[in-house]
Amino acid sequence: MEGDIPLLLMSQMLKAAVMIAAPILGASLVVGLIVSVFQVVTQIQEMTLTFVPKLIAAVAVLIMLGHWMLSQWRVFATELITAAGQF
Repeated sequence: MEGDIPLLLMSQMLKAAVMIAAPILGASLVVGLIVSVFQVVTQIQEMTLTFVPKLIAAVAVLIMLGHWMLSQWRVFATELITAAGQF
């Protein structure tokens, strides 16, 4: 039974990491795809043209969903500390 606890905590950690990182990664992916299509159509091959819109999208997602991300992180940390206190 004790071997299951680290696996359970690891699965909860990975789930929390995916939930917190998914909005930023998704927004960056969509913006990168749009910019890549734009570059192919216009034949502009500028490196900063891909970096700056992704950065702006990531900051926008952090502004819009930052509170939710921090609350998810807080819930995970509280559960982890509670579980650690039981041993």
